[in-house]
Amino acid sequence: MILFFLTSGLFLGWSLGANDASNVFGSAVGSKMITFRRAAIIASLFVILGAVIQGAGASGTLGKLGSVNAIGGSFTVALAAAITVYMMTRLSLPVSTTQAIVGAIIGWNLFTGNRTDASTLTKIVTTWISGPVLGAIFAILLYMLIRRIKRKSGIHLIIFESYIKTGLIIVGAFGAYSLGANNIANVMGVFVPAFSLDDLDLGIFSLSSAQQLFLLGGLAIAAGILTYSKKVMETVGTGIISLSSEAALVVVLAQALVLFIFSSSSLSDLLVKAGLPRIPLVPVSSSQVIVGSVIGIGLYKGAGNINFRILGEIATGWISTPVIAGVLSFFSLFFVKNIFNIDIGTKVVETGLAETVSKPWNVSEVMKYVILAVIAAGIITVVYFYLLERKKKSEFRRSEQRFWKYIK
Repeated sequence: MILFFLTSGLFLGWSLGANDASNVFGSAVGSKMITFRRAAIIASLFVILGAVIQGAGASGTLGKLGSVNAIGGSFTVALAAAITVYMMTRLSLPVSTTQAIVGAIIGWNLFTGNRTDASTLTKIVTTWISGPVLGAIFAILLYMLIRRIKRKSGIHLIIFESYIKTGLIIVGAFGAYSLGANNIANVMGVFVPAFSLDDLDLGIFSLSSAQQLFLLGGLAIAAGILTYSKKVMETVGTGIISLSSEAALVVVLAQALVLFIFSSSSLSDLLVKAGLPRIPLVPVSSSQVIVGSVIGIGLYKGAGNINFRILGEIATGWISTPVIAGVLSFFSLFFVKNIFNIDIGTKVVETGLAETVSKPWNVSEVMKYVILAVIAAGIITVVYFYLLERKKKSEFRRSEQRFWKYIK
């Protein structure tokens, strides 16, 4: 039964992959520098690595906003956020899963009588503004730098484009890693206080309880990228402003840097040691940052290049997302508690510490085999796509040879 409750988090991860995660390669695919299939496979692999290796930082901050202390509550909150993101995705709007999960958590706080931590909420909401602004600043500076290098080096256009294509793959992988590290908190953060597993020893490395949840969430994000992200990629990549190849590289790198900054505990600790303010480790919307980066390029080229109609539609989605998620969460919790008689959580004591839900003896053992099975399925899928790609290339070469044979 506990495993069933995780399905809403996996659905949210899939929705994030279909919406937010595609943004790391949206501009590259939109500029026709990389095919969607190649971009999706690279993004899927690196988003999983980022989630498992560096996902704990932002998750801790999200937990302070509202520590959902029952697995039924975690399920309902994640489901409300997932449905909200899915509806927006159906409208081809690159909305924020961060806003959706924050709105859903606030809905849980209101329903259970818990206080919403104003300081944590302020930190998160501030990034909804500072994230796109930083993305725009980084994009302008990086774009100016690349243009200057291109001018000064005198490199041939064809060679320059080949470098850009390679660069898009590298920064796209970095962007996917940063996305997994930062946004996995949106997917599985609400389950961490209410879910406890034994450490999973895989021989060469071990996974903690939180990392096991992050791995499953990362795989769900990857599934969303592979199955349903192409439509939103086209909206971000070509709808707001037509991007050149170097602009596409800059946009991906700018959003990757912003997400990495807000998820790196090492960088935050380093700044504190240097006597500087600590960087808040909060989940930042990839969609907001990528749109901010694209707008930065548009402002540098001239505001006339920006499609303000599409920009207005996206902004409307950003405003309505947390409200819809919060209302849906509140009424869903009422339904789950009173109709199905499921524990959705209680008011947290003044210490702010949530009670950890005890687990049945066999949950960790079941999760072990579930995770191993999912990893095996992922490896088989990657091999399948690789062989399929080789088969298509081989068929293309044979058709090309037949064409030239008939010409002769």
